Amino acid sequence: MTHHLAQLNLARLRRPLDHTETAEFVAAIEPINALAEVSRGFVWRLTDDHGRSASHVSIDAIDDPLVIVNYTVWEDLESLRHYAYRSGHGSYFRRRREWFEKPTRAMNVNWWTPAGVIPGLDDAYQRLEHLRANGPSDTGWPMTEPRDPPRR
Repeated sequence: MTHHLAQLNLARLRRPLDHTETAEFVAAIEPINALAEVSRGFVWRLTDDHGRSASHVSIDAIDDPLVIVNYTVWEDLESLRHYAYRSGHGSYFRRRREWFEKPTRAMNVNWWTPAGVIPGLDDAYQRLEHLRANGPSDTGWPMTEPRDPPRR
């Protein structure tokens, strides 16, 4: 396998992470991240400086404390899809509107990266911005419009 799938997902919370209405979501973050780490095809996930969820990481270009980050790398698209929709994560994904606002623009971007290379968070965010401005391309695409990995 010469390439892995990177994905950046942003979401805007309805309430801050420390609000009682968000408590069930917050309580599930670490167990769901632990599930990702033992899932088939998992390679890497972004954490904060203390090893906590990327939900505690901010992107310099985003001045909104309600926007949270999820950035992971997987061996392939099928592994990510299985985790996202068919594992224990799926039940929380289906309830996302309880905790997150409905997006009005692209909040997720996927792209192929050479195996063993973890692009920086700024690069990942620029790929999302490119998708928003230019639509799907090899630079970045939504999960609903996948691209084949490069052949080498």
